[in-house]
Amino acid sequence: MKIEFFYFEDCPSYKKALKNLKEVLVEKNGGKELEIIRINSPEEAKKYNFQGSPSINIDGKDWEEKNDIPRMQCRLYKIDGKLSGVPSKEFIREKLFRRP
Repeated sequence: MKIEFFYFEDCPSYKKALKNLKEVLVEKNGGKELEIIRINSPEEAKKYNFQGSPSINIDGKDWEEKNDIPRMQCRLYKIDGKLSGVPSKEFIREKLFRRP
């Protein structure tokens, strides 16, 4: 499983989201490959099909199968009925390890 973490520098949520992702991967210790990719321009957003910051791709696909127009924006996740810019550890576990 290849995991890519996408963000842009001005996103206020990416540091906590990346910390949560790294901690989940350490907990699972499954030898998961993690690549961290900073998006610096609208052109890069288009190149990577960037779905907002922070985003996580699994094996080249958005983990929520989101496919909106790529753009430099913050991303929100619906977690327990509430919107959050930071995916929780439990949300990350669910998306990464309880996939069909």
